[in-house]
Amino acid sequence: MDGNAPDPRYWEKMRLVAEVLKAVEGPIYIATHVDPDGDAIGSSLGLYRALKALGKEAYWVAEPPRFLRFLPKEEEYSDPVDKLPVGATLVALDSAEPSRVVGVPVEGFVINIDHHGTNPRFGHIAVVDPSKAATAQMVKDLIDLLGVEWTAEIATPVLTGILTDTGNFRFANTTPEVLRVAAELVGYGVKLAELTDRLQFRPPSYFRLMGQVLSTVAFHFGGLLVTAHLPEDAKREEEDSDDFVGLIRYVEGSVVSVFLRKREEGVKVSIRSRGGVSAQNIAVKLGGGGHVPAAGATLKDVDLDRAYELVLEAVAEELRRAGYL
Repeated sequence: MDGNAPDPRYWEKMRLVAEVLKAVEGPIYIATHVDPDGDAIGSSLGLYRALKALGKEAYWVAEPPRFLRFLPKEEEYSDPVDKLPVGATLVALDSAEPSRVVGVPVEGFVINIDHHGTNPRFGHIAVVDPSKAATAQMVKDLIDLLGVEWTAEIATPVLTGILTDTGNFRFANTTPEVLRVAAELVGYGVKLAELTDRLQFRPPSYFRLMGQVLSTVAFHFGGLLVTAHLPEDAKREEEDSDDFVGLIRYVEGSVVSVFLRKREEGVKVSIRSRGGVSAQNIAVKLGGGGHVPAAGATLKDVDLDRAYELVLEAVAEELRRAGYL
Protein backbone atom coordinates (compact mmCIF):
# COMPACT_ATOMS: atom_id res chain seq x y z
CA MET A 1 0.00 0.00 0.00
CA ASP A 2 1.23 3.50 -0.87
CA GLY A 3 2.20 5.16 2.41
CA ASN A 4 0.94 8.50 1.08
CA ALA A 5 -2.46 7.18 0.03
CA PRO A 6 -5.66 8.07 1.92
CA ASP A 7 -6.77 5.50 4.47
CA PRO A 8 -9.89 3.78 2.99
CA ARG A 9 -10.97 2.82 6.52
CA TYR A 10 -10.51 6.33 7.90
CA TRP A 11 -14.02 6.86 9.25
CA GLU A 12 -14.30 3.30 10.55
CA LYS A 13 -11.08 3.73 12.54
CA MET A 14 -11.95 7.22 13.73
CA ARG A 15 -15.32 6.01 15.02
CA LEU A 16 -13.51 3.25 16.88
CA VAL A 17 -11.15 5.80 18.46
CA ALA A 18 -14.13 7.92 19.55
CA GLU A 19 -15.87 4.91 21.10
CA VAL A 20 -12.69 3.84 22.91
CA LEU A 21 -12.06 7.32 24.31
CA LYS A 22 -15.65 7.67 25.46
CA ALA A 23 -15.42 4.31 27.24
CA VAL A 24 -12.03 4.86 28.90
CA GLU A 25 -12.25 5.21 32.66
CA GLY A 26 -8.53 5.62 33.40
CA PRO A 27 -6.17 8.50 32.64
CA ILE A 28 -5.65 9.65 29.06
CA TYR A 29 -2.29 11.18 28.18
CA ILE A 30 -2.06 13.34 25.08
CA ALA A 31 1.39 13.88 23.60
CA THR A 32 2.95 14.98 20.35
CA HIS A 33 6.32 15.21 18.65
CA VAL A 34 9.61 16.77 19.69
CA ASP A 35 10.02 20.41 18.59
CA PRO A 36 6.24 20.80 18.19
CA ASP A 37 4.80 23.05 15.51
CA GLY A 38 1.37 24.63 15.21
CA ASP A 39 -0.32 21.42 14.13
CA ALA A 40 1.23 19.42 16.97
CA ILE A 41 0.22 21.95 19.63
CA GLY A 42 -3.14 22.82 18.08
CA SER A 43 -4.32 19.25 17.57
CA SER A 44 -3.18 18.03 20.99
CA LEU A 45 -4.51 21.00 22.95
CA GLY A 46 -7.83 20.90 21.10
CA LEU A 47 -8.31 17.20 21.84
CA TYR A 48 -7.26 17.70 25.47
CA ARG A 49 -9.91 20.39 25.95
CA ALA A 50 -12.54 18.22 24.27
CA LEU A 51 -11.76 15.27 26.54
CA LYS A 52 -11.87 17.50 29.62
CA ALA A 53 -15.27 18.70 28.45
CA LEU A 54 -16.33 15.04 28.43
CA GLY A 55 -15.25 14.78 32.05
CA LYS A 56 -12.22 12.61 31.31
CA GLU A 57 -9.04 12.47 33.38
CA ALA A 58 -6.82 13.89 30.65
CA TYR A 59 -3.24 15.14 30.73
CA TRP A 60 -1.68 17.34 28.04
CA VAL A 61 2.09 16.83 27.89
CA ALA A 62 3.66 19.33 25.52
CA GLU A 63 6.06 22.26 25.47
CA PRO A 64 4.94 24.83 22.89
CA PRO A 65 7.45 27.05 21.12
CA ARG A 66 7.38 30.67 22.16
CA PHE A 67 5.05 31.87 19.41
CA LEU A 68 2.35 29.38 20.47
CA ARG A 69 2.45 29.89 24.23
CA PHE A 70 -0.52 32.21 24.09
CA LEU A 71 -2.79 29.23 23.36
CA PRO A 72 -2.67 27.14 26.57
CA LYS A 73 -3.53 28.23 30.08
CA GLU A 74 -0.99 27.65 32.82
CA GLU A 75 -3.14 25.03 34.52
CA GLU A 76 -3.42 22.98 31.32
CA TYR A 77 0.25 21.97 31.31
CA SER A 78 1.24 18.57 32.70
CA ASP A 79 4.79 17.52 33.51
CA PRO A 80 6.54 14.88 31.40
CA VAL A 81 6.43 11.35 32.82
CA ASP A 82 8.88 8.46 32.59
CA LYS A 83 6.23 5.79 33.07
CA LEU A 84 2.49 5.73 32.53
CA PRO A 85 0.22 4.45 35.30
CA VAL A 86 -1.46 1.08 34.88
CA GLY A 87 -4.57 1.38 32.74
CA ALA A 88 -3.49 4.59 31.04
CA THR A 89 -4.25 5.41 27.41
CA LEU A 90 -1.80 7.35 25.28
CA VAL A 91 -2.96 9.40 22.30
CA ALA A 92 0.06 10.26 20.15
CA LEU A 93 -0.73 13.06 17.73
CA ASP A 94 1.15 14.26 14.64
CA SER A 95 4.14 12.00 15.45
CA ALA A 96 5.62 10.34 12.39
CA GLU A 97 7.21 7.57 14.46
CA PRO A 98 7.25 6.40 18.08
CA SER A 99 10.73 7.78 18.72
CA ARG A 100 9.48 11.30 18.03
CA VAL A 101 6.85 11.24 20.77
CA VAL A 102 8.18 13.39 23.60
CA GLY A 103 7.31 13.76 27.27
CA VAL A 104 5.51 10.42 27.57
CA PRO A 105 6.75 6.85 26.94
CA VAL A 106 4.97 5.02 24.14
CA GLU A 107 3.37 2.35 26.32
CA GLY A 108 -0.02 1.31 27.63
CA PHE A 109 -2.89 1.39 25.16
CA VAL A 110 -1.65 3.57 22.29
CA ILE A 111 -3.78 5.49 19.80
CA ASN A 112 -1.80 6.96 16.91
CA ILE A 113 -3.42 9.79 14.91
CA ASP A 114 -1.26 11.38 12.23
CA HIS A 115 -1.07 12.56 8.63
CA HIS A 116 2.58 11.79 7.79
CA GLY A 117 2.93 9.25 5.00
CA THR A 118 6.12 7.86 6.55
CA ASN A 119 4.31 6.92 9.78
CA PRO A 120 4.79 3.15 10.39
CA ARG A 121 1.22 2.90 11.75
CA PHE A 122 2.35 2.12 15.29
CA GLY A 123 0.01 1.65 18.26
CA HIS A 124 -3.05 -0.43 19.02
CA ILE A 125 -5.19 1.82 16.83
CA ALA A 126 -3.47 3.80 14.08
CA VAL A 127 -5.40 6.36 12.07
CA VAL A 128 -2.93 7.72 9.54
CA ASP A 129 -4.23 9.62 6.54
CA PRO A 130 -1.72 11.68 4.51
CA SER A 131 -4.56 13.13 2.41
CA LYS A 132 -5.51 15.28 5.40
CA ALA A 133 -3.91 18.71 5.44
CA ALA A 134 -3.19 18.56 9.17
CA THR A 135 -3.56 16.27 12.13
CA ALA A 136 -5.77 19.04 13.52
CA GLN A 137 -8.19 18.38 10.66
CA MET A 138 -8.39 14.75 11.83
CA VAL A 139 -8.87 15.85 15.43
CA LYS A 140 -11.78 18.02 14.27
CA ASP A 141 -13.44 14.87 12.88
CA LEU A 142 -12.71 13.01 16.12
CA ILE A 143 -14.19 15.75 18.30
CA ASP A 144 -17.33 15.72 16.15
CA LEU A 145 -17.61 11.96 16.74
CA LEU A 146 -17.06 12.41 20.47
CA GLY A 147 -20.18 14.55 20.54
CA VAL A 148 -18.52 17.36 22.44
CA GLU A 149 -20.18 20.76 22.20
CA TRP A 150 -17.89 23.01 20.22
CA THR A 151 -16.70 26.23 21.84
CA ALA A 152 -14.26 28.91 20.75
CA GLU A 153 -11.82 27.55 23.34
CA ILE A 154 -11.76 24.12 21.67
CA ALA A 155 -11.98 25.38 18.09
CA THR A 156 -9.15 27.94 18.34
CA PRO A 157 -6.23 25.50 18.78
CA VAL A 158 -7.74 23.12 16.20
CA LEU A 159 -7.94 25.91 13.65
CA THR A 160 -4.39 26.93 14.60
CA GLY A 161 -3.15 23.52 13.51
CA ILE A 162 -4.91 23.82 10.18
CA LEU A 163 -3.69 27.38 9.58
CA THR A 164 -0.06 26.59 10.28
CA ASP A 165 0.09 23.36 8.25
CA THR A 166 -1.58 24.96 5.22
CA GLY A 167 0.52 28.13 5.42
CA ASN A 168 -2.63 30.16 6.06
CA PHE A 169 -4.25 28.37 3.09
CA ARG A 170 -1.35 29.07 0.69
CA PHE A 171 -0.01 25.52 0.37
CA ALA A 172 -1.11 22.81 -2.07
CA ASN A 173 -2.81 20.86 0.74
CA THR A 174 -5.51 23.55 0.93
CA THR A 175 -8.50 21.64 -0.39
CA PRO A 176 -12.18 22.61 -0.51
CA GLU A 177 -12.67 20.25 2.44
CA VAL A 178 -10.06 22.11 4.49
CA LEU A 179 -11.68 25.45 3.75
CA ARG A 180 -15.09 24.10 4.75
CA VAL A 181 -13.68 22.77 8.03
CA ALA A 182 -11.98 26.09 8.74
CA ALA A 183 -15.18 28.01 8.05
CA GLU A 184 -17.03 25.73 10.44
CA LEU A 185 -14.44 26.31 13.17
CA VAL A 186 -14.63 30.07 12.69
CA GLY A 187 -18.38 29.72 13.11
CA TYR A 188 -17.79 28.37 16.62
CA GLY A 189 -16.45 31.73 17.70
CA VAL A 190 -12.78 31.75 16.71
CA LYS A 191 -11.53 35.30 16.24
CA LEU A 192 -9.79 34.61 12.95
CA ALA A 193 -8.13 37.99 12.36
CA GLU A 194 -6.76 38.09 15.91
CA LEU A 195 -5.55 34.49 15.67
CA THR A 196 -3.76 34.84 12.33
CA ASP A 197 -2.15 38.07 13.50
CA ARG A 198 -1.03 36.57 16.81
CA LEU A 199 0.53 33.56 15.11
CA GLN A 200 3.00 35.87 13.35
CA PHE A 201 4.34 37.44 16.57
CA ARG A 202 8.07 36.87 17.18
CA PRO A 203 10.46 38.35 19.78
CA PRO A 204 12.92 41.10 18.80
CA SER A 205 15.78 38.56 18.90
CA TYR A 206 14.10 36.64 16.07
CA PHE A 207 14.47 39.57 13.70
CA ARG A 208 18.11 40.10 14.65
CA LEU A 209 18.64 36.41 14.00
CA MET A 210 16.91 36.67 10.63
CA GLY A 211 19.67 38.96 9.36
CA GLN A 212 22.32 36.46 10.39
CA VAL A 213 20.50 33.54 8.77
CA LEU A 214 19.90 35.40 5.52
CA SER A 215 23.62 36.14 5.29
CA THR A 216 24.16 32.37 4.89
CA VAL A 217 21.78 31.93 1.94
CA ALA A 218 23.35 30.00 -0.92
CA PHE A 219 22.08 28.72 -4.27
CA HIS A 220 22.86 25.36 -5.84
CA PHE A 221 22.09 23.49 -9.07
CA GLY A 222 21.48 26.70 -10.99
CA GLY A 223 19.15 28.06 -8.32
CA LEU A 224 16.93 24.97 -8.05
CA LEU A 225 18.03 24.56 -4.43
CA VAL A 226 18.33 27.36 -1.90
CA THR A 227 19.94 26.70 1.48
CA ALA A 228 20.60 28.60 4.68
CA HIS A 229 21.74 27.69 8.17
CA LEU A 230 21.75 28.96 11.70
CA PRO A 231 25.20 30.43 12.41
CA GLU A 232 27.07 28.59 15.16
CA ASP A 233 27.38 31.75 17.28
CA ALA A 234 23.60 32.30 17.15
CA LYS A 235 22.58 29.06 18.90
CA ARG A 236 21.36 30.84 22.01
CA GLU A 237 18.69 32.60 19.98
CA GLU A 238 17.53 29.69 17.83
CA GLU A 239 14.00 29.37 19.21
CA ASP A 240 11.39 29.36 16.43
CA SER A 241 14.17 29.39 13.82
CA ASP A 242 12.37 26.65 11.85
CA ASP A 243 10.37 29.54 10.37
CA PHE A 244 13.32 30.39 8.17
CA VAL A 245 12.86 27.48 5.79
CA GLY A 246 9.45 28.98 5.00
CA LEU A 247 11.10 32.32 4.27
CA ILE A 248 13.75 31.11 1.83
CA ARG A 249 11.32 28.78 0.01
CA TYR A 250 10.01 31.77 -1.93
CA VAL A 251 13.22 32.38 -3.86
CA GLU A 252 12.22 32.71 -7.50
CA GLY A 253 13.20 29.69 -9.58
CA SER A 254 13.80 27.35 -6.65
CA VAL A 255 12.04 24.01 -6.23
CA VAL A 256 13.74 22.94 -2.99
CA SER A 257 14.67 24.92 0.12
CA VAL A 258 16.69 23.54 3.01
CA PHE A 259 17.44 25.08 6.38
CA LEU A 260 20.05 23.55 8.68
CA ARG A 261 20.80 24.15 12.35
CA LYS A 262 23.40 22.48 14.54
CA ARG A 263 22.15 20.89 17.70
CA GLU A 264 23.74 18.74 20.39
CA GLU A 265 22.71 15.49 18.71
CA GLY A 266 23.65 16.57 15.18
CA VAL A 267 22.24 18.81 12.48
CA LYS A 268 18.49 19.30 12.09
CA VAL A 269 17.44 19.63 8.44
CA SER A 270 14.12 21.20 7.40
CA ILE A 271 13.07 20.73 3.77
CA ARG A 272 10.37 22.26 1.56
CA SER A 273 9.70 21.47 -2.09
CA ARG A 274 7.42 22.11 -5.06
CA GLY A 275 7.18 21.36 -8.77
CA GLY A 276 7.11 17.57 -8.56
CA VAL A 277 10.10 17.38 -6.22
CA SER A 278 9.54 15.36 -3.04
CA ALA A 279 10.87 16.75 0.23
CA GLN A 280 9.81 13.42 1.70
CA ASN A 281 12.14 11.48 -0.60
CA ILE A 282 15.03 13.77 0.34
CA ALA A 283 14.28 13.43 4.05
CA VAL A 284 14.03 9.63 3.87
CA LYS A 285 17.46 9.49 2.20
CA LEU A 286 18.76 11.48 5.17
CA GLY A 287 17.12 9.18 7.70
CA GLY A 288 14.04 11.31 8.33
CA GLY A 289 10.52 11.60 7.00
CA GLY A 290 7.48 13.80 6.56
CA HIS A 291 5.26 14.93 3.71
CA VAL A 292 5.92 15.29 -0.01
CA PRO A 293 6.07 19.13 0.16
CA ALA A 294 7.51 19.42 3.69
CA ALA A 295 9.80 17.05 5.57
CA GLY A 296 12.84 16.90 7.80
CA ALA A 297 15.62 14.83 9.29
CA THR A 298 18.31 14.98 11.94
CA LEU A 299 21.82 14.05 10.83
CA LYS A 300 23.47 12.66 13.93
CA ASP A 301 27.10 13.14 14.88
CA VAL A 302 27.99 15.37 11.93
CA ASP A 303 29.06 18.99 11.62
CA LEU A 304 27.50 21.59 9.32
CA ASP A 305 30.01 21.03 6.53
CA ARG A 306 29.31 17.31 6.38
CA ALA A 307 25.58 17.95 6.69
CA TYR A 308 25.69 20.20 3.63
CA GLU A 309 27.50 17.47 1.68
CA LEU A 310 24.85 14.90 2.58
CA VAL A 311 22.01 17.31 1.79
CA LEU A 312 23.43 18.19 -1.61
CA GLU A 313 23.83 14.49 -2.48
CA ALA A 314 20.24 13.70 -1.47
CA VAL A 315 18.78 16.73 -3.25
CA ALA A 316 20.74 16.00 -6.43
CA GLU A 317 19.37 12.46 -6.49
CA GLU A 318 15.80 13.73 -6.09
CA LEU A 319 16.25 16.46 -8.71
CA ARG A 320 17.47 13.79 -11.15
CA ARG A 321 14.45 11.61 -10.36
CA ALA A 322 12.12 14.56 -10.96
CA GLY A 323 13.82 15.37 -14.28
CA TYR A 324 15.49 18.64 -13.32
CA LEU A 325 19.08 17.40 -13.73
